[in-house]
Amino acid sequence: MATSGTQGLRENLRDLPRNFRDSMIRHEPPVSDRSRSQAVFTNLFLHIHSTRTHVRTLSASATFGLGVAALSFFAILTGTGIALMVYYTPSTDLAYQSIKDLHYVVPTGRLIRNIHRWGAHLMVLAVMLHMCRVFYTASYKAPREFNWVAGMGLFILTLALSFTGYLLPWDQLAYWAVTIGANIAASPRELTDALGITEVFDPGGFQKELLLGASEVGQQALTRFYLLHVIVLPLALAVLLGVHFWRIRKDGGLGHPGQTHNAAGKGVEETEAKRPDAEPQKSYGLMAIVGGTSSATDDEPGTTVPSWPFALRAELLVFMACTLICVALGMAFDAPLKEIANPGVPENPAKAPWYFLGLQEMVSYSAFMGGLVVPAVTVLGLALIPYLDREPEEAGVYLGGARSPRVAWQSALFGFVLSVAAVAVPVNFGWLRSWFPDVSQLVVIFVNPGSLLMAAYAAWSLGVLARTGSTRKSAIALFTCFVVGFLVLTVVATFFRGPNWEFHWSQATWPAH
Repeated sequence: MATSGTQGLRENLRDLPRNFRDSMIRHEPPVSDRSRSQAVFTNLFLHIHSTRTHVRTLSASATFGLGVAALSFFAILTGTGIALMVYYTPSTDLAYQSIKDLHYVVPTGRLIRNIHRWGAHLMVLAVMLHMCRVFYTASYKAPREFNWVAGMGLFILTLALSFTGYLLPWDQLAYWAVTIGANIAASPRELTDALGITEVFDPGGFQKELLLGASEVGQQALTRFYLLHVIVLPLALAVLLGVHFWRIRKDGGLGHPGQTHNAAGKGVEETEAKRPDAEPQKSYGLMAIVGGTSSATDDEPGTTVPSWPFALRAELLVFMACTLICVALGMAFDAPLKEIANPGVPENPAKAPWYFLGLQEMVSYSAFMGGLVVPAVTVLGLALIPYLDREPEEAGVYLGGARSPRVAWQSALFGFVLSVAAVAVPVNFGWLRSWFPDVSQLVVIFVNPGSLLMAAYAAWSLGVLARTGSTRKSAIALFTCFVVGFLVLTVVATFFRGPNWEFHWSQATWPAH
């Protein structure tokens, strides 16, 4: 009996690797459609995918991999951020020195920080481009409208992550950029001061103190921003990412040509050409797409391929490309590090990161309207687009439908001219206070180039609606105007704003300090 027990133990030890693998991986090697479907269906990390992916969504021009790129940059930021946390000290006395140690003492510390910095910029860019791709291919329409709202939430969280991380180096650039953000948070005081009610009702002061933990940028703000940046916001973004990807799967995958939905999200047309090398078999059974109410249930096996390895291979290639770009930029360009933060010596000009510069340009007209009201109305308007535009339209087609490209080009031209005028008129002729010294402060707050620009874009969109009778074309007009306006204001603030936020055609004409 003892010998038998010893022999059984030896056999168990010999079979331990195989038994451990079989207990962890509950599918056959992925060599057939059935086993590939099982690999996705039974894997915790792969289960976010559907077992099969539509062939047209794997085309590079369909999505340009922008959603996966944004996720890849987030993964890169998470890895490099954890590495930076090992050496960073969130203290106003030690933060700057810890960044200098990363630059000059810690092996590869400078490269890790550079990669982190470039990853943050590229993630913001990828999210913006991804939103544009989803909009212009009508992939926000039912049943995907809630996922568009989730995407807007991810966009806001991405900007919040960038903003909170900006303060952590505790140099002059970071300190004064965050000071601008804090002043925007306090900007409702413009309105309450004009109404004379600040002493009894001060939402601006409350917002600033909520943001900074104090009345000024200091240790409380650094601690708060650090916790938000490394714990709260990443967790919130990860949770919302899970919702976003899950909804993509449950809503029928990515929108693709031939897939049209009505306002209720029901498929009304599906005419797909089958893949020539397809082998439509029933071997994948319940793990394939079968009959039901899902928007993807009409996909034939010949129009789809197993997510393993086709979709996963494409995602891996995008991740590798994003990593390569971050490393190359990190090796070529250093993240800026100016002098240690000095509250007594303001940066002039103090400029926010590029993705906030369009906002800063509008803030120069009115911090309350340009910094809070216009962005809030813009985000709300964009979030509601799927619920206001309910026209059936083929998903996955760029500017599908008659006259849509024409509306887009006309709107781009209109948005460009109006945004240039919003800068040129105040620069050359001043604004209301210059023309009417006694004008009411309330008029100055609400009637400024930023608010007028937003109103003009809305009026243009309504005009397109009246002219075409199409809510889709009206949405294209509004979205295009805002995109072009953002680009113009960003370029102006980046290249043509100098000390005291004055307009200069060249940095060579800046006044000497």
